[in-house]
Amino acid sequence: MKGLLKFITCGSVDDGKSTLIGHILYDAKLLYADQEKALALDSKVGSRSGGIDYSLLLDGLMAEREQGITIDVAYRYFTTDHRSFIVADTPGHEEYTRNMAVGASFADLAVILVDASQGILVQTRRHARICSLMGIWHYVFAVNKMDLIGYDEAKYRAIEADISELASALGLEQVKVIPLSATEGDNVTTHSDQMPWYTGEPLLTYLEQVDVDASREEAFYLPVQRVCRPDHTFRGFQGQIESGSIAVGDTIRVLPSHETAAVKGILHTDHNVNAAYAGQPVTITLDREVDVSRGSVLTTDDALAAYKKLEVSLLWMDDSDLTVGKDYLVKLGTKLIPGVLTSILYAVDINTGEHIPADRLNKNSIARCTVTLQEAIPADRFAVHRTLGELILIDRVTNMTSACGVVESVHDRADVQEDASFTDGTLHAKGDLFEEFYYDVNSYNVFHAQTIRNTYHVGDEIPTQGKSYAYPDDLDIIVLRDRVAVTIRGRVVQKLERFEDYHYDGSVPLVNGRGFAVQAQTDEDVRQFMQDYAGSDEATLPDLFGKWLCFDTFRKIFISGAYI
Repeated sequence: MKGLLKFITCGSVDDGKSTLIGHILYDAKLLYADQEKALALDSKVGSRSGGIDYSLLLDGLMAEREQGITIDVAYRYFTTDHRSFIVADTPGHEEYTRNMAVGASFADLAVILVDASQGILVQTRRHARICSLMGIWHYVFAVNKMDLIGYDEAKYRAIEADISELASALGLEQVKVIPLSATEGDNVTTHSDQMPWYTGEPLLTYLEQVDVDASREEAFYLPVQRVCRPDHTFRGFQGQIESGSIAVGDTIRVLPSHETAAVKGILHTDHNVNAAYAGQPVTITLDREVDVSRGSVLTTDDALAAYKKLEVSLLWMDDSDLTVGKDYLVKLGTKLIPGVLTSILYAVDINTGEHIPADRLNKNSIARCTVTLQEAIPADRFAVHRTLGELILIDRVTNMTSACGVVESVHDRADVQEDASFTDGTLHAKGDLFEEFYYDVNSYNVFHAQTIRNTYHVGDEIPTQGKSYAYPDDLDIIVLRDRVAVTIRGRVVQKLERFEDYHYDGSVPLVNGRGFAVQAQTDEDVRQFMQDYAGSDEATLPDLFGKWLCFDTFRKIFISGAYI
């Protein structure tokens, strides 16, 4: 038996999407007796002179029945002898394009209906383009209402040629074209006697057989959904494995910190396992403390990295226009982070695919844009890593989903070697002391920008004065995530030590790796801070830092609009 298939039906208004799925359920004997009777009774007040109106199985809302159109996304679950299915029947009207995009975001395959009496329409092109934008790789173009054109093969072949041209223009993969009649049942679940010239499979047979499981991703990666810390003895990182596999003893890399650690244990549900695979939700424990929080990514893929600037293709879904310079919450993977839409490179003509200059977008438009994030996060092109390449923009005032889209290219990569840090032999400490914090007057948001990207060794002089920081010439730095202490005297790096070897004598100021003053007077205070940090989790960390750290002792925020 094939695995679960998630697919959508989409097309122009009244192309017969709901009727098609209703007929599949009816013909495949997938209705309970009371449902079948209710359908027959409802159909008697419908539009088919008392005949079965299969669309009523999906158009369940009274408002939809009154208007004769599908408004919302209707999900149905069914199983045949060969496969289980989840189908989303999506709206056809342009006004509900964003509803259709929601359905497309979950699907492995799209069934796009084409009215045989009308051919390819603008809305057909719109839906095909959105399905492509949402990363769907498998398509069935169902040329419906063949009964209305007398099952004419020549007219079908002309539409088939138009579909081939559209698929080529959009770069659609795995395209299947099937002539059918959803109302009469031709080529829906069985071959039609009306179209002997069509020798391919009926729609349901094709859906039962199509293989959508082939993954293009190989290396292991897991976006962290939650840090689990039930007590001080256990710290696990929870999420779903998006690709590849992981085993106890494997070395993983953490993004965006770029720290490495070995896998100490794997929990799948409540069972300890030696290995786990793509699609499984797991809890992973590591052999050392690393900087991991919700939104981090565990991976074995050396090519994955964190980026601050993304070039994205967006479907604008908000009622108000998109304008350059507005800031949003960007949801990518399991990370939610502020970002600014910094430019519209071009809008896309839905009908022709032409690139059009634009400085704003209205609802249901598609465009290529750039988004600058508050800080670098794990991301990649959608074509390479699907989960790290799909995003939504959320309005920070209304909390509405304003846009959805995919990452086309990534920029401003943030690697370990590019971060301001300290190193001495085998000891390495990431330090963000030299990042500038600024308030941007255009986006009304606080950002930080990396202005110095050096690695400091013993004997090097550090910059103690910047626009948003001013450190004394003598200080100690403790980098909690790397468990390393750095001694600075006369602005010069004197030594790096492991926490276990470090002793704070209270004679100089103490800061953490981000340049915030640590409110400790003695070595005992420092040890207590370290102990509290080791026992903290995602929920308690803000209170911990509020107790022990002070932002404005050596730092301030300056005002600027130059970084947008």
